Amino acid sequence: MENIALIVGASGIAGNNLAQELIENNWTTYGITRNSDVNLEGLKNIKADLLDPEALEEALKDVKPTHVFFTAWILKDSEEENIKVNSKIVRNLIDVLSPKKSVKHVALVTGLKHYLGPFENYAKEGFSPETPVRTEHPRLELKNFYYAQEDEVYEASKRDGFTWSIHRAHTMIGKAVGNLMNMGTTLAVYASICKEHGTPFIWPGSEAQWNGISDVTDANILAKQFLWAATTPEAENEAFNIVNGDVFRWSWLWKEIANYFGVEYQGYVENNKTLEEMMKNDEEIWKQIAEQHELVESELKRLASPWHTDLDLGRPIEVMTNMAKSRKLGFKEYQDTRESFFNLFEQLKEEKIIPA
Repeated sequence: MENIALIVGASGIAGNNLAQELIENNWTTYGITRNSDVNLEGLKNIKADLLDPEALEEALKDVKPTHVFFTAWILKDSEEENIKVNSKIVRNLIDVLSPKKSVKHVALVTGLKHYLGPFENYAKEGFSPETPVRTEHPRLELKNFYYAQEDEVYEASKRDGFTWSIHRAHTMIGKAVGNLMNMGTTLAVYASICKEHGTPFIWPGSEAQWNGISDVTDANILAKQFLWAATTPEAENEAFNIVNGDVFRWSWLWKEIANYFGVEYQGYVENNKTLEEMMKNDEEIWKQIAEQHELVESELKRLASPWHTDLDLGRPIEVMTNMAKSRKLGFKEYQDTRESFFNLFEQLKEEKIIPA
Protein backbone atom coordinates (compact mmCIF):
# COMPACT_ATOMS: atom_id res chain seq x y z
CA MET A 1 0.00 0.00 0.00
CA GLU A 2 1.05 3.58 -0.62
CA ASN A 3 2.28 5.43 2.45
CA ILE A 4 0.56 8.80 2.76
CA ALA A 5 1.88 11.05 5.53
CA LEU A 6 0.25 14.07 7.12
CA ILE A 7 2.71 16.16 9.14
CA VAL A 8 1.33 18.65 11.64
CA GLY A 9 3.84 21.51 11.79
CA ALA A 10 5.81 20.93 8.59
CA SER A 11 7.42 24.37 8.88
CA GLY A 12 9.10 23.61 12.22
CA ILE A 13 12.44 22.01 13.02
CA ALA A 14 11.07 18.50 13.55
CA GLY A 15 8.36 18.62 10.89
CA ASN A 16 10.51 20.02 8.11
CA ASN A 17 13.25 17.46 8.58
CA LEU A 18 10.66 14.69 8.76
CA ALA A 19 9.08 15.88 5.51
CA GLN A 20 12.48 15.70 3.79
CA GLU A 21 13.09 12.19 5.14
CA LEU A 22 9.69 10.87 4.04
CA ILE A 23 9.88 12.45 0.58
CA GLU A 24 13.34 10.94 0.07
CA ASN A 25 11.78 7.57 0.94
CA ASN A 26 9.03 8.04 -1.67
CA TRP A 27 6.16 8.77 0.70
CA THR A 28 3.30 10.97 -0.47
CA THR A 29 3.68 13.77 2.08
CA TYR A 30 1.27 16.49 3.15
CA GLY A 31 2.27 19.24 5.54
CA ILE A 32 -0.33 21.15 7.51
CA THR A 33 0.41 24.63 8.86
CA ARG A 34 -1.80 27.44 10.01
CA ASN A 35 -0.82 30.08 7.47
CA SER A 36 2.60 29.47 5.91
CA ASP A 37 3.65 27.56 2.81
CA VAL A 38 6.68 25.33 3.26
CA ASN A 39 9.07 25.62 0.34
CA LEU A 40 10.07 21.99 -0.04
CA GLU A 41 9.94 20.12 -3.33
CA GLY A 42 7.49 17.23 -3.12
CA LEU A 43 5.61 18.51 -0.09
CA LYS A 44 1.89 19.14 -0.52
CA ASN A 45 0.98 22.19 1.58
CA ILE A 46 -2.31 22.44 3.47
CA LYS A 47 -3.33 25.51 5.47
CA ALA A 48 -5.77 25.06 8.33
CA ASP A 49 -6.41 26.06 11.93
CA LEU A 50 -6.31 22.91 14.05
CA LEU A 51 -8.50 24.61 16.65
CA ASP A 52 -11.33 24.96 14.10
CA PRO A 53 -12.77 21.49 13.37
CA GLU A 54 -15.00 22.66 10.51
CA ALA A 55 -12.16 24.45 8.72
CA LEU A 56 -9.93 21.45 9.35
CA GLU A 57 -12.50 19.06 7.89
CA GLU A 58 -12.80 21.20 4.77
CA ALA A 59 -9.03 21.47 4.33
CA LEU A 60 -8.62 17.69 4.60
CA LYS A 61 -11.69 16.61 2.62
CA ASP A 62 -9.61 15.04 -0.17
CA VAL A 63 -6.77 13.72 2.03
CA LYS A 64 -6.69 10.17 3.39
CA PRO A 65 -3.42 9.77 5.26
CA THR A 66 -2.12 6.43 6.40
CA HIS A 67 0.30 8.02 8.88
CA VAL A 68 -0.09 11.16 11.00
CA PHE A 69 2.89 12.87 12.62
CA PHE A 70 2.35 15.54 15.28
CA THR A 71 5.43 17.79 15.43
CA ALA A 72 3.85 21.12 16.48
CA TRP A 73 2.35 22.63 19.59
CA ILE A 74 1.03 25.96 20.79
CA LEU A 75 2.58 27.94 23.68
CA LYS A 76 0.14 29.59 26.12
CA ASP A 77 0.62 31.52 29.37
CA SER A 78 0.01 28.65 31.79
CA GLU A 79 0.26 24.88 31.78
CA GLU A 80 -3.51 24.56 32.21
CA GLU A 81 -3.95 26.55 29.00
CA ASN A 82 -1.20 24.53 27.30
CA ILE A 83 -3.07 21.33 28.21
CA LYS A 84 -6.40 22.63 26.95
CA VAL A 85 -5.10 23.87 23.60
CA ASN A 86 -2.52 21.20 22.78
CA SER A 87 -4.76 18.27 23.62
CA LYS A 88 -7.45 19.88 21.47
CA ILE A 89 -5.29 20.07 18.34
CA VAL A 90 -4.51 16.35 18.63
CA ARG A 91 -8.14 15.45 19.30
CA ASN A 92 -9.54 17.66 16.54
CA LEU A 93 -7.28 16.28 13.82
CA ILE A 94 -7.77 12.62 14.73
CA ASP A 95 -11.53 13.13 15.04
CA VAL A 96 -11.72 14.73 11.59
CA LEU A 97 -9.77 11.84 10.06
CA SER A 98 -11.58 9.10 11.99
CA PRO A 99 -14.52 8.60 9.56
CA LYS A 100 -12.10 8.07 6.66
CA LYS A 101 -10.69 4.95 8.37
CA SER A 102 -7.41 5.48 6.53
CA VAL A 103 -5.04 6.12 9.46
CA LYS A 104 -2.82 3.17 10.37
CA HIS A 105 -0.32 4.93 12.63
CA VAL A 106 -0.09 8.15 14.68
CA ALA A 107 3.24 9.49 15.96
CA LEU A 108 3.76 12.28 18.47
CA VAL A 109 6.96 14.11 19.41
CA THR A 110 7.16 15.41 22.99
CA GLY A 111 10.34 15.95 24.99
CA LEU A 112 12.27 15.63 28.21
CA LYS A 113 9.80 17.88 30.01
CA HIS A 114 8.00 14.57 30.32
CA TYR A 115 10.61 13.78 32.99
CA LEU A 116 11.65 17.27 34.11
CA GLY A 117 8.27 18.96 34.45
CA PRO A 118 6.43 21.65 32.45
CA PHE A 119 7.70 25.20 31.93
CA GLU A 120 6.16 26.37 35.22
CA ASN A 121 8.02 23.74 37.28
CA TYR A 122 10.93 22.97 34.97
CA ALA A 123 13.87 21.33 36.75
CA LYS A 124 13.60 23.58 39.80
CA GLU A 125 16.27 23.70 42.49
CA GLY A 126 15.94 20.63 44.67
CA PHE A 127 14.26 18.62 41.91
CA SER A 128 16.42 15.62 41.16
CA PRO A 129 15.12 13.11 38.60
CA GLU A 130 16.97 9.86 38.15
CA THR A 131 19.27 10.13 35.15
CA PRO A 132 19.75 8.95 32.51
CA VAL A 133 16.01 9.41 32.00
CA ARG A 134 14.27 6.24 30.84
CA THR A 135 10.92 5.72 29.16
CA GLU A 136 9.73 3.51 32.02
CA HIS A 137 10.03 6.35 34.53
CA PRO A 138 6.56 7.15 35.90
CA ARG A 139 4.82 10.41 35.10
CA LEU A 140 5.42 13.25 37.52
CA GLU A 141 2.63 14.40 39.83
CA LEU A 142 2.41 17.62 37.84
CA LYS A 143 0.13 18.94 35.13
CA ASN A 144 1.87 18.51 31.80
CA PHE A 145 0.49 19.02 28.30
CA TYR A 146 2.70 16.21 26.99
CA TYR A 147 0.71 13.77 29.14
CA ALA A 148 -2.55 15.20 27.84
CA GLN A 149 -1.44 14.82 24.22
CA GLU A 150 -0.32 11.24 24.83
CA ASP A 151 -3.66 10.40 26.41
CA GLU A 152 -5.52 11.76 23.37
CA VAL A 153 -3.47 9.46 21.12
CA TYR A 154 -4.00 6.44 23.41
CA GLU A 155 -7.77 6.92 23.58
CA ALA A 156 -8.16 7.48 19.84
CA SER A 157 -6.02 4.42 19.14
CA LYS A 158 -8.39 2.24 21.17
CA ARG A 159 -11.36 3.68 19.28
CA ASP A 160 -9.95 3.69 15.74
CA GLY A 161 -7.52 0.78 15.83
CA PHE A 162 -4.35 2.54 14.65
CA THR A 163 -0.91 1.94 16.16
CA TRP A 164 1.09 4.78 17.74
CA SER A 165 4.57 5.86 18.74
CA ILE A 166 5.74 8.59 21.13
CA HIS A 167 9.13 10.25 20.60
CA ARG A 168 10.66 12.09 23.56
CA ALA A 169 13.39 14.36 22.25
CA HIS A 170 15.96 16.40 24.15
CA THR A 171 16.90 19.91 22.94
CA MET A 172 16.26 19.94 19.18
CA ILE A 173 19.05 21.04 16.84
CA GLY A 174 18.06 21.97 13.29
CA LYS A 175 17.03 24.88 11.07
CA ALA A 176 13.74 26.72 11.43
CA VAL A 177 12.77 30.38 11.31
CA GLY A 178 10.10 31.65 13.67
CA ASN A 179 10.40 28.62 15.96
CA LEU A 180 9.61 28.86 19.67
CA MET A 181 12.42 26.55 20.79
CA ASN A 182 15.53 26.88 18.69
CA MET A 183 18.83 26.58 20.55
CA GLY A 184 21.10 26.00 17.56
CA THR A 185 20.03 29.08 15.63
CA THR A 186 19.85 31.13 18.84
CA LEU A 187 23.49 30.34 19.66
CA ALA A 188 24.51 31.00 16.04
CA VAL A 189 22.91 34.44 16.13
CA TYR A 190 24.40 35.22 19.55
CA ALA A 191 27.89 34.14 18.42
CA SER A 192 27.51 36.20 15.22
CA ILE A 193 26.69 39.28 17.29
CA CYS A 194 29.72 38.60 19.52
CA LYS A 195 31.93 38.30 16.43
CA GLU A 196 30.64 41.53 14.88
CA HIS A 197 31.26 43.49 18.09
CA GLY A 198 34.44 41.76 19.26
CA THR A 199 32.82 40.65 22.52
CA PRO A 200 33.30 37.26 24.21
CA PHE A 201 30.86 34.40 23.78
CA ILE A 202 29.70 34.28 27.40
CA TRP A 203 28.19 31.17 29.00
CA PRO A 204 24.75 32.15 30.36
CA GLY A 205 23.85 28.97 32.24
CA SER A 206 24.38 27.05 35.45
CA GLU A 207 27.49 25.41 36.86
CA ALA A 208 25.72 22.03 36.76
CA GLN A 209 25.11 22.33 33.02
CA TRP A 210 28.60 23.72 32.33
CA ASN A 211 30.34 20.81 34.04
CA GLY A 212 27.71 18.07 33.74
CA ILE A 213 27.01 15.54 31.02
CA SER A 214 24.33 16.35 28.45
CA ASP A 215 22.98 15.28 25.07
CA VAL A 216 20.81 16.77 22.31
CA THR A 217 18.56 15.62 19.46
CA ASP A 218 19.43 16.39 15.85
CA ALA A 219 16.18 16.91 13.92
CA ASN A 220 17.46 14.52 11.28
CA ILE A 221 17.88 11.62 13.71
CA LEU A 222 14.39 12.27 15.08
CA ALA A 223 13.06 12.05 11.51
CA LYS A 224 14.79 8.70 11.06
CA GLN A 225 13.30 7.36 14.29
CA PHE A 226 9.83 8.55 13.22
CA LEU A 227 10.18 6.60 9.97
CA TRP A 228 11.63 3.55 11.72
CA ALA A 229 8.85 3.39 14.32
CA ALA A 230 6.16 3.87 11.68
CA THR A 231 7.42 0.91 9.64
CA THR A 232 8.74 -1.52 12.27
CA PRO A 233 6.15 -3.90 13.81
CA GLU A 234 8.25 -4.39 16.96
CA ALA A 235 8.06 -0.64 17.62
CA GLU A 236 4.26 -0.45 17.60
CA ASN A 237 2.56 1.21 20.57
CA GLU A 238 5.75 2.25 22.34
CA ALA A 239 7.28 5.44 23.68
CA PHE A 240 10.93 6.09 22.82
CA ASN A 241 13.59 8.53 23.88
CA ILE A 242 15.51 10.02 20.98
CA VAL A 243 18.94 11.72 21.15
CA ASN A 244 22.04 11.69 18.99
CA GLY A 245 23.69 8.79 20.79
CA ASP A 246 26.74 10.62 22.13
CA VAL A 247 27.20 12.72 25.27
CA PHE A 248 29.19 15.89 25.91
CA ARG A 249 29.91 18.59 28.45
CA TRP A 250 29.05 22.19 27.62
CA SER A 251 32.47 23.21 28.98
CA TRP A 252 33.84 21.45 25.86
CA LEU A 253 31.13 22.27 23.31
CA TRP A 254 30.94 25.98 24.21
CA LYS A 255 34.65 26.31 23.39
CA GLU A 256 34.14 24.41 20.13
CA ILE A 257 31.33 26.76 19.07
CA ALA A 258 33.42 29.81 20.00
CA ASN A 259 36.32 28.47 17.93
CA TYR A 260 34.02 27.85 14.97
CA PHE A 261 32.94 31.51 14.97
CA GLY A 262 36.43 32.77 15.78
CA VAL A 263 35.49 34.49 19.04
CA GLU A 264 36.81 34.45 22.57
CA TYR A 265 34.65 32.72 25.15
CA GLN A 266 33.93 32.95 28.85
CA GLY A 267 32.84 29.92 30.85
CA TYR A 268 30.72 29.64 33.95
CA VAL A 269 31.02 32.40 36.54
CA GLU A 270 28.87 32.84 39.60
CA ASN A 271 25.85 35.17 39.24
CA ASN A 272 26.24 35.33 35.46
CA LYS A 273 23.57 36.90 33.27
CA THR A 274 21.05 34.85 31.32
CA LEU A 275 21.13 34.85 27.55
CA GLU A 276 17.79 36.68 27.51
CA GLU A 277 19.36 39.45 29.60
CA MET A 278 22.45 39.63 27.40
CA MET A 279 20.44 39.79 24.16
CA LYS A 280 17.58 42.03 25.33
CA ASN A 281 18.89 45.12 23.52
CA ASP A 282 20.19 43.38 20.40
CA GLU A 283 17.23 43.96 18.06
CA GLU A 284 18.73 47.06 16.43
CA ILE A 285 22.20 45.53 16.39
CA TRP A 286 20.84 42.54 14.46
CA LYS A 287 19.02 44.81 11.99
CA GLN A 288 22.35 46.50 11.29
CA ILE A 289 24.14 43.17 10.88
CA ALA A 290 21.38 41.90 8.58
CA GLU A 291 21.58 45.01 6.41
CA GLN A 292 25.37 44.99 6.26
CA HIS A 293 25.56 41.32 5.27
CA GLU A 294 22.35 41.26 3.20
CA LEU A 295 20.73 38.61 5.38
CA VAL A 296 17.24 37.30 4.69
CA GLU A 297 15.84 37.88 8.21
CA SER A 298 16.36 41.13 10.10
CA GLU A 299 13.93 40.41 12.95
CA LEU A 300 15.90 38.98 15.86
CA LYS A 301 12.81 37.51 17.52
CA ARG A 302 12.15 35.42 14.40
CA LEU A 303 15.51 33.70 14.79
CA ALA A 304 16.49 33.62 18.45
CA SER A 305 14.63 32.15 21.42
CA PRO A 306 16.98 33.00 24.31
CA TRP A 307 14.28 32.34 26.93
CA HIS A 308 14.12 28.68 25.92
CA THR A 309 17.89 28.30 25.60
CA ASP A 310 18.12 29.67 29.15
CA LEU A 311 15.71 26.98 30.37
CA ASP A 312 18.05 24.28 29.11
CA LEU A 313 21.41 25.86 29.93
CA GLY A 314 20.25 27.09 33.32
CA ARG A 315 19.13 23.73 34.71
CA PRO A 316 20.57 23.06 38.18
CA ILE A 317 21.13 19.39 37.28
CA GLU A 318 22.85 17.45 34.55
CA VAL A 319 20.50 15.61 32.19
CA MET A 320 21.18 12.79 29.78
CA THR A 321 18.95 10.27 28.05
CA ASN A 322 18.82 6.48 27.87
CA MET A 323 18.30 5.11 24.34
CA ALA A 324 18.36 1.39 25.18
CA LYS A 325 14.71 0.73 24.33
CA SER A 326 14.87 1.61 20.63
CA ARG A 327 18.42 0.28 20.31
CA LYS A 328 17.25 -3.17 21.45
CA LEU A 329 14.48 -3.10 18.85
CA GLY A 330 16.87 -2.27 16.00
CA PHE A 331 17.17 1.52 15.75
CA LYS A 332 20.92 2.00 15.30
CA GLU A 333 21.23 5.57 13.96
CA TYR A 334 23.89 7.86 15.46
CA GLN A 335 24.76 11.53 15.02
CA ASP A 336 27.88 13.37 16.20
CA THR A 337 26.67 16.37 18.22
CA ARG A 338 29.48 18.75 17.26
CA GLU A 339 28.63 18.02 13.63
CA SER A 340 24.94 18.71 14.37
CA PHE A 341 25.82 22.25 15.42
CA PHE A 342 28.46 22.86 12.73
CA ASN A 343 26.26 21.46 9.94
CA LEU A 344 23.46 23.77 11.10
CA PHE A 345 25.81 26.77 11.16
CA GLU A 346 26.97 26.03 7.62
CA GLN A 347 23.36 25.78 6.46
CA LEU A 348 22.49 29.09 8.14
CA LYS A 349 25.42 30.74 6.35
CA GLU A 350 24.50 29.25 2.97
CA GLU A 351 20.92 30.50 3.30
CA LYS A 352 22.12 33.92 4.43
CA ILE A 353 20.47 33.68 7.85
CA ILE A 354 23.75 34.49 9.64
CA PRO A 355 26.87 36.19 8.22
CA ALA A 356 29.31 33.94 6.36
